[in-house]
This record gives sequence, C-alpha cells and structure tokens, in this order.
Amino acid sequence: MLGFLRKKKKKYGVPIYIGEPTIIYHTQTERAILKIIEERLNSNNFILPSEYGLKPTLHMIRDAEVFVAIGIVGKFTSLVVREIKTAQELKKKIYTLNVARKGNEIYYDFFEGIPEDMEWLSEEETNQLYEDFRGEEFSGFMKIFLGDRRRQW
Repeated sequence: MLGFLRKKKKKYGVPIYIGEPTIIYHTQTERAILKIIEERLNSNNFILPSEYGLKPTLHMIRDAEVFVAIGIVGKFTSLVVREIKTAQELKKKIYTLNVARKGNEIYYDFFEGIPEDMEWLSEEETNQLYEDFRGEEFSGFMKIFLGDRRRQW
C-alpha cells in the first residue's frame, strides 16, 4: 500500500534481462529467482518484464548484456522461447535458471548456456501447461510451487 515510501535498492552490475514465464510474475518464486541471479551474477540491475505487465518487452533485450531464461520443470514457455531466440540473434551471454519441485521442496538449477534437455514449448503447449497449473486439482500444488501472491516473502 505504501510501496512508494520504500527505499529503493541501489542498482549495481551489468544489465540483465530476465526471460520469465508470466505465470511467475509477482510471486515468491520470482523473488527467489532474482535473489539467486543477483548472487550468481553479482548484479541486481534487472530488466524485468513483470514490471511492465503484459506489454511487449522483447525490444529491451537489446539493452541487456546478459540474458537469463527461466524454465519451469524443464520447460521454456513460448514467450521465453521467443525471448531466447532474440537474445541469441543479438549474441547476448545466456544463462538458464530451471525451477523444479520434488515433494515439498523447490529446486533452482542455474546453468551457463541452455541445457539440451530443456523442452521448448509451442503456444498451444504453453497454454496447456498453464491450464494444468491453474486446474483445481493443481491449486495446492501451484501455491506450494509458485507461492501465494498475497503472502509476504
């Protein structure tokens, strides 16, 4: 509510574009990912699509030195796939952060480059993945995996 009163954290390091699926926008998972990237790449100078809502941000990849692709359970959503292709065309340094769940534990695997075993989803496959996450039988899973948006970190 009084977010404008919060002291802004000073940015440091190289500009990093975070290619993330929309399903993790403004979740605990997103906050954990940012912390991991900051620790691994010694930068908090993020270009974060979630800050722009659903507006296109592909053109902002040009402003970054590093691109980090976020995968969910070994899959890149169609949006992230488009962003990866743009980053490759622009010859950006690319890293991958894969988020996976085993039981009640969430694992974050950080790689330089793009692992060969990551699955690149089409738009239809991405929609199906999102439907599965949003389905009633997965509602508890989704809160554990992605975090409740209302809870504090």
